Amino acid sequence: MSIIVPDIRQRFQPVQPTIKDAAGRVAYHELLPEPRLAPYIYCYWQLETMQPLTEAFVYRVVADGCIDLFFDVQQPADNYIMGFSTVYTEFPLPPVFNYIGIRFLPAAFPLLFNIDASALTNRFEHLGQVLPHLSAGLTRLAQHPAFLANLQQRLDQFFLHILSNTHFHRDGRLFDAIGIILNARGVLTVERELNSGISPRQLRRLFNFYIGDTPKVFSKVVRFQHILHAKPSVESLKKDKLFYDNGYYDQVHFIKEFKTMYGLTPTIALR
Repeated sequence: MSIIVPDIRQRFQPVQPTIKDAAGRVAYHELLPEPRLAPYIYCYWQLETMQPLTEAFVYRVVADGCIDLFFDVQQPADNYIMGFSTVYTEFPLPPVFNYIGIRFLPAAFPLLFNIDASALTNRFEHLGQVLPHLSAGLTRLAQHPAFLANLQQRLDQFFLHILSNTHFHRDGRLFDAIGIILNARGVLTVERELNSGISPRQLRRLFNFYIGDTPKVFSKVVRFQHILHAKPSVESLKKDKLFYDNGYYDQVHFIKEFKTMYGLTPTIALR
């Protein structure tokens, strides 16, 4: 069984915000896939109410470079795909919900399913409109699961079967470029430093298809995610000028880009 990029998850751990101000009424957790799926699937996740909510709850998804599948366990046929995002997305949710999702590492989903990622950038669509067979398979798989732990083994078997029947057509130069960006934590001058033996035009075409946007935009998301993963305090951002170290021209540029991808300013998000 071939591997796409053996060490991509060692260099890139996409972060989503923790649940705040829910007073224990909403829970989010992640589980790792079976090891053979680890180069492709970052995690399985579950977002659920622990008790019915009496007020509106909005879940914010930040830009993370990944593609996700998700569905509510009460309506598994109503499953969705969310593409690569350059901005944050807010989902107003009902008083009771129980969502399960599959988060794919960058480039993995288009490689597995031969789908153009750019067609889904900054969008989410019903999976049945994009990949009907995958939507039907998930629907059959997800009948009556109460908890993600109950579904995890079936998800592993389902995606291992897909993996074993997939014939990859990949360009190693794309993954060389992804590796350069990840090693630099997104802080690089793409035009000058992203040399992977391919013309800039061809590289943009590959990134659009497999990632969902250009190398420059992907680098911005990687840089943003690195800051989230580092968990800097608001004080250190101000004192140590970390925005300069992470390639931002000035604090205004940093705040603007952070807010675009997170939906909040760094001062609020990181407190």
